[in-house]
Amino acid sequence: MTETETRNHHADKQQTGGAMAETSTVEDVFDDTYAEKEGPKPPRMLVWRNITLMTILHVGALYGLILIPSASVSTLAWSAVCYLISALGVTAGAHRLWSHRSYKASFPLRVFLALANSMAFQNDIYEWARDHRVHHKYSETDADPHNATRGFFFAHIGWLMVRKHPDVIEKGRKLELSDLKADKVVMFQRRHYKLSVVILCFLVPMLVPWYFWGESLAVGYFIPGLLRYTVVLNATWLVNSAAHIWGNRPYDKNINPRENPLVAFSAIGEGFHNYHHTFPFDYATSEFGCKLNLTTAFIDLMCFLGLAKDPKRVTKEMISARIQRTGDGSYKSG
Repeated sequence: MTETETRNHHADKQQTGGAMAETSTVEDVFDDTYAEKEGPKPPRMLVWRNITLMTILHVGALYGLILIPSASVSTLAWSAVCYLISALGVTAGAHRLWSHRSYKASFPLRVFLALANSMAFQNDIYEWARDHRVHHKYSETDADPHNATRGFFFAHIGWLMVRKHPDVIEKGRKLELSDLKADKVVMFQRRHYKLSVVILCFLVPMLVPWYFWGESLAVGYFIPGLLRYTVVLNATWLVNSAAHIWGNRPYDKNINPRENPLVAFSAIGEGFHNYHHTFPFDYATSEFGCKLNLTTAFIDLMCFLGLAKDPKRVTKEMISARIQRTGDGSYKSG
């Protein structure tokens, strides 16, 4: 983000500051006081353990693709169910509930989302939410864990293959995370994360089709297990990469995040990224409700059932004013 863009972003934050203060209860608003350190960047240190594991995982997923013709319809349907559950653990759970506090969830719903999050295996909720708040507060700077100005590959998966920039670690330590520490579900999952991942990400997806309809363990492991896990991972990573590079910016042309319908589809609603970074406290991450947004539909259902409440929303007047002030002119209603 250039100096001019940063000033514009700060001015827009000031003009909507009242609404921000009223609805944003966590540190998820861009901090334009941060300045990248002058001088040479720290050396890039490869994490060979992660590189090796990611390579093995994707080879296993490719083998899962080969096995699809031999899988039963029930196994393929179960894979889709596991995909949806694990995706919700990230989108409705780690992201919209715990990172942004954009709605309130009952204890049973928080337990379900924590279990779903373990099935997704993308770091525990506490770590995921901490890094995501850093991403919003220092977006596209050295303090952003997956800074998209470093290119598609880095923003997509490369950031997991190298040591974090020192500023990411420093800013993450300084965040106010008392709400996460006070959530017993979050901290219980953190304490038992490795065991929960083994059971929920790998054993349950593999054993259910084997036990209930006689699927082979190999098919159960490679399709609803590895292939499903890998696809969910990449769908999430596309939010960090593709949705920060390709698409239009109808709400704020001064920031990188874009509106990307393909990412919205694959990540069950997380591709309306220009809107989300402009209004991070909105539970729907989009002004268009459930359109290409299964996560919003899920939260709406939970509210209807009394398992969630107080979803935060941006007013139409605020959206319209922001479009006029900072949009790129590409806005289309609906």
